Amino acid sequence: AQPFNPGNFLVHAVSNIICSVVFGDRFDYEDKKFVTLIELLDENNKLQNSIHTQLYNFFPAVMEHLPGPHQEMIKNTEKVDQFTLEIIAEHQETLDPTCPRDFIDAFLNKMEQEKGNGHSEFTIETLSRTTLDLFLAGTGTTSITLRHGLLILQKYPEIV
Repeated sequence: AQPFNPGNFLVHAVSNIICSVVFGDRFDYEDKKFVTLIELLDENNKLQNSIHTQLYNFFPAVMEHLPGPHQEMIKNTEKVDQFTLEIIAEHQETLDPTCPRDFIDAFLNKMEQEKGNGHSEFTIETLSRTTLDLFLAGTGTTSITLRHGLLILQKYPEIV
């Protein structure tokens, strides 16, 4: 028997569940857009640890003019944002307010309710950022938890 690392499979599975809740649809594991999304999020996860990125978090106005790995993270985030905005635009075109399909539809319905409120936080930008937050917060933590759970089950097979 060959050893195998379930990490990628778990990340894909968890991301697809998040896609199902947020976008109302799952992706094929080989789907180019889906794989690209996962790769961008994974790369940004790794870039988070660089000193440049940490400095960017404290001094964004200065750091956005300096070269470094944080520039790649900014580009990746813009690509993920574009991916999300395309799906949001599709949802806006096919929205049925009486039958929300997913998180995006529910958010768009709330945006419509808040239309007259100039101080509302329900905007397309907030929707896009919230979607990104759901991916970042959910994908890594959940897949790592599952990975550790599998390791524990492997170490203590009598539990099963």
